[in-house]
Amino acid sequence: MLILSGGTGTPKLLRGLVRVADPEEITVVVNTAEDLWVSGNLVSPDLDTVLYTLAGLIDEERWWGIRGDSFITNARLREMGVRERLAIGDADRAFHILRSDVIRSGGTLSDATEVMRKALGLRSRVFPMSDESVSTIIATPLGEMHFQEFWVERRGEPEVLGVRLDGIDDARPSRGFLDALRRENTVIIGPSNPVTSIGPILSLKGVRDAMADKIKVAVSPLDGDRPFSGPAARFMRAVGVKPNDEGVISILGEVDHFIVSRSSRYPGRCIRTDTRMDSIEGSTRLAKEILRLVG
Repeated sequence: MLILSGGTGTPKLLRGLVRVADPEEITVVVNTAEDLWVSGNLVSPDLDTVLYTLAGLIDEERWWGIRGDSFITNARLREMGVRERLAIGDADRAFHILRSDVIRSGGTLSDATEVMRKALGLRSRVFPMSDESVSTIIATPLGEMHFQEFWVERRGEPEVLGVRLDGIDDARPSRGFLDALRRENTVIIGPSNPVTSIGPILSLKGVRDAMADKIKVAVSPLDGDRPFSGPAARFMRAVGVKPNDEGVISILGEVDHFIVSRSSRYPGRCIRTDTRMDSIEGSTRLAKEILRLVG
């Protein structure tokens, strides 16, 4: 099966899926529109969260970075007057260095991701959505800014006036993504932000057409009319859709199975269930429901 993932929501689902399905039968394609270079190294937040989750290393308090990581390098840089856009842990930074060295040596982001996947001993396949650069730009009263500046540096406080994906028109799906689209019959659209996490993946050339004949299962990232985490509702309003499950499906498009929370007021055909994944048990419960739907 092919899973489309951003950060937080879908990785929580993945930790359940790998417990009830053969990890070797799981392929994950991950949003890269929030990537940025920090202190000379490429940070790919959603890719890192997926990789660390599958490896059992993710910091489940924050759902980014490595559990128990130290921040010695970040602290030393701050002492020298260097303020990093993201606070990068030391073990986390080692993987960023590995990724960046592969790219500086002429490799692609896909090549670097495969090196990291093997280094972590993962059985599931993991691919970036594209090897070309795409950047999520948020329009605010303070001006336009990269997603990470909006969400991390400014703590998501500015009003959101619009969302733009720089580079999306020229970006192509990665080879691994295209191969997975040809090979897999089932696509699971994970419960990540529909505008800035899943939206970029679906906006790549040819992706929606390639998914047309697949069995598609989408899990809403909302609990009723509220996101479980993150600024999804604000971004949905900014792109002109209602911050509810009707808005979610208007972004994702037609699916075969739409899983929503018990408190959802979605009027269309859907499966209502407990979509909370605050624990491994919750993640596993939802994963089992998805496998039941797709047989």
